[in-house]
Amino acid sequence: MAQPGKELYQYQSQSSIYALNWCQRSGGFRVGLGTFADDTSNKIEIVELSENGGELVKTAEADHTYPCTKLVWSPYKAATGPDLLATTGDFLRLWEVSDAGGSSLYGSHDPSTTKLVKKAMLRNSRRTDPAGREFCAPITSMDWNELDPNMIITSSIDTTCTVWDLTTLQAKTQLIAHDREVYDVAWTRGSDVFASVGADGSLRMFDLRNLEHSTILYEVGPVPQESKVAPPTSQTSPDDKSDIQPLLRLSWNKQDPNYIATFQTDSSAVLILDIRVPAIPVCELRGHGAAVTAMTWAPHSSTHLCSGADDSQTLVWDVSQASKEKHIEEPLLAYGAPAPVNQVAWSSASPDWIAIAYGRTMETLRI
Repeated sequence: MAQPGKELYQYQSQSSIYALNWCQRSGGFRVGLGTFADDTSNKIEIVELSENGGELVKTAEADHTYPCTKLVWSPYKAATGPDLLATTGDFLRLWEVSDAGGSSLYGSHDPSTTKLVKKAMLRNSRRTDPAGREFCAPITSMDWNELDPNMIITSSIDTTCTVWDLTTLQAKTQLIAHDREVYDVAWTRGSDVFASVGADGSLRMFDLRNLEHSTILYEVGPVPQESKVAPPTSQTSPDDKSDIQPLLRLSWNKQDPNYIATFQTDSSAVLILDIRVPAIPVCELRGHGAAVTAMTWAPHSSTHLCSGADDSQTLVWDVSQASKEKHIEEPLLAYGAPAPVNQVAWSSASPDWIAIAYGRTMETLRI
C-alpha cells in the first residue's frame, strides 16, 4: 500500500507513454501503461508499488509491436480470479497478469514472479485491398462493459464500431458509426448503450437493442476564439480545406449517465453535454492554455472531472454548478507537470489517486 502521507510517486519508462489505466481491483495500486514509439519496439508495462511502498517498480512487461492506443483493465473487481486487461492498436489483445508468487494487491509478492501473458488476439477483417486481400484497419479506442464483462467495444479508422463477445472471441456485431474515422467509444453505466466521437465532428449515441437508429447528441461548430489553439505547423496542409474540427475523446459520467464530456481538436476547452438536451453543451471548462489531450470523470463522484493538456497542466474540476455557469474557468485543483500531459487516469480502487503521463514519465498524485 502507499506510504501514509506520501503525495506523489514517479516512474520512468524507456519510451514515451500514451496508454494509461488503473487496475480496478479493490485495494490495489497497480497501473498498466503502453508506450508510443515510432518503430516496432513498443511495450506494455505493469507498474506497482514496491514491497515497502516506497516507489513504483515495473513488475511485468510484454511486446506490443505498434503503439497501444488504449489500455483497459477488466471491470471485475473481486480479488479472486484472473486479473485481465485489454489493449488496442493493430488488433484487440487480451492479457492476463499472472502472480505465481501470490497476490500483489498489497505489495506482498516477489515482482520476479509476475508475468504478463497474452490470452487472445481478436482481428477485425472488414476491409480488402485492391488485390482482394483482407487487412485490419487500426483500432483507435475501446471500452469494457462493466455490467456485462464479456463485452468489449472497439472503434476504428474504418468508420466502424465493433462489439466483441469474449466468451466466443468473435465479433458480436459491427456497425458503421460515423462518416469518417471513429476516434473514441464508451459504454454508459448499463450494458446496451454506448457513444462514439470521430473525425466527422459528431458525438453519437447507439443502443444495441435498436442499431437501425442512432442519436446525434452534438455536432461541432467553430472552436470559440478564446478556446482555439493554433495547430503545430507540421499538422497543417494547404490542401486541407475542411472546416470540420474532429471530436477526439469522450468520457461518460458513470455516476450520472446523463452527462458526457468531450473535446475538439486544437481546443483548450472541455465540453460537458447533457444527453437530455442535445446539440448545445451545458458547460465549457476553459482553464487550459493549450490543446486538451485527455480527460476522465471521477469514478466515485458525478461532479468531478480531471483533464490534461499541452500546457503541462492537470486540472481537477468541480462541475456541480455546470447548469448555472456556461463557462467555468477556475479549476478546483491544479498540478503543473514538467512537460505536456499525454494521458490522465483516475483510480476507481483508490479514488484519492490520479495517474498522469508526460514524455517517458508516469506520476501518481494523491488528491
